[in-house]
Order: sequence, then C-alpha cells, then structure tokens
Amino acid sequence: MPLGFPESGLKVVWRSIFFGLRIHTGGFSRFLCGGKILFRSRETLKFSLSLLKRGIGLPVSAAWARLMTTGIRPPAMVGAYPNYATAAGKAHGNGYNDKDVAQVNTDLMRKTVVWDYPVIHWINEVFSEGMHLLDAGGHFGSKYIAFRDLCPIDRLQWTVYDLPITVDLARAAQESQELPAEIVFQDDLAKVGQIDVLLGSGLMQYLDISLAELIGKLDAPPKYILLNKVATRCGPTVVTLEKIGPGRVPYQIRNRNDFEKNLTEMGYVIRDQWDIPSLGRIISTHPGLGPSVSRGYFLERRE
Repeated sequence: MPLGFPESGLKVVWRSIFFGLRIHTGGFSRFLCGGKILFRSRETLKFSLSLLKRGIGLPVSAAWARLMTTGIRPPAMVGAYPNYATAAGKAHGNGYNDKDVAQVNTDLMRKTVVWDYPVIHWINEVFSEGMHLLDAGGHFGSKYIAFRDLCPIDRLQWTVYDLPITVDLARAAQESQELPAEIVFQDDLAKVGQIDVLLGSGLMQYLDISLAELIGKLDAPPKYILLNKVATRCGPTVVTLEKIGPGRVPYQIRNRNDFEKNLTEMGYVIRDQWDIPSLGRIISTHPGLGPSVSRGYFLERRE
C-alpha cells in the first residue's frame, strides 16, 4: 500500500498556505479566501481544521511512522499485507518461536484484567468435574495462574499448547518450581487427547493457520470454544507486523463478518460476544485503515 498524499490533501495544504490567514475578532474567525473576507463561527474553524487533518494528517503521520521504523522507538505496528504468509516474509527475527520473544511481558500476562472476566464467567458456567481445557497459545500457563482464585482450576485438567521453545522454557520453569506442576505443557496437538473446552486468549491474531485447521488436528472438536482479544475490522483482512521484544511478528486483523461466518460453518453457535475497546490497534504506517476492534466469543457446538 504505497504512501501518497491524496489530491484533496494537497488542495487543503495549498489553501492553508496561500489563502488561510486567520484573524480572530470578537469570538469569530475571519478567513481571507481568494481575496474575499469570510466570517465563520468557531464551529466552521473546527470543521476546516478537521478537513486539514484528514487531508494531510494521516499521510504525514504515516510518513513519520515509516521514518521511525528503524529508529530508537519504532512504532508498535508497521506495514499492511494481504495475508499471513506475505507478512511473515517481512518479519524480523525468528518469529514467535524465539526465546526472547517468548519471555516478553510474562508477569503482565499473569494478571487478571477486565477483559478476562467474560472468559472466567463462561469457564465457571460450563464447568464439570474433571473437565479438560486446552489453553491454545497459553504461553507459560498465564491464564491458569491468573484465573486460579476465580475458577475451580484444581478440579479440571488444564493443558497449554504452544510453540516448542515456549514449551521447553515452561517445562524447565516447572522443574525449578517456578510454575505450577499441575499444568500440562504440549507442543503437539495430536498428543493432547480429547478436550471439552478450547481457550484461545490472544491467540487468533498470531495464529498462522485457521481455527478450523487447528481444531482439525485434535481428536475431536470441543463442545465449547472461548476466544478472547480477537482483532477484527470491517474491511478486508489485513496482516501487520507487531514489535515484540527484539523482533517483529505477524499480527492478523480479520474481517469480522468473514470470521463469524467461518465460526458458524465450523458447526458452532455464537452464544455470547463482547467488545474490548481499549485493545483497538492502529497501524502506524497505515492509519487510514482505521483502528481494529478487539472482540471475545463464547461458542457452543451444535448437536
């Protein structure tokens, strides 16, 4: 997506420089426009400034972000690609399967935050003795630790599925008693066994396959699926690159309608969903794409 200044933006800049002399008089803004003096209220001034921002603000912001991508404090999100594979080809480092990336924000992830509570609610609602929950992309058992005082964690089986480097680090931490011994860490879905609940909190934007493909690797589809922090947008799916630790990794923002359609085609009913406004993201190099909307879902398999 090339950076460009739209024609409307150039016109606004031209008028601002050569015709936009402002003189404030008695609560009004007086503009000299092409030799004519026009009086406008402050509302008109605000509208004019909003046009200016739309015309040149976004392109200038994008240009600045692109210049800063190699700076001391590069933006969190850069680039906009049509699919995961293309974005992965532009990523820096070893992607997610990297020791330094795996250990970023470990302590922060173990804290319970406001958007966790819908997930906690539904785990408690569907709980049954001995229930098997698969925490896909569960890192070092972060949600197990965050939820253990709010859910009957000790009465269910909790398995974390993640990449090999993360699983190796987690198992080593268990050996040194830094992580609960009750968590089962696994990097092979074929060895997970049958599950009752699939939890994917912050999984979907980083997953390099579809949710249907992931579930297809299990012994059988779970009865319930809990997804949280799913990055969505109204327009076409776009994949950007997020800075995590020393590298950049693909971050997928899915078209909402397509994603929800896929969920129903997989045989699930959306029983509940929620928005997480504070987790919306703007791609710094492509602000014109607008912010993403982070969503959560509780799904139940149709009989």
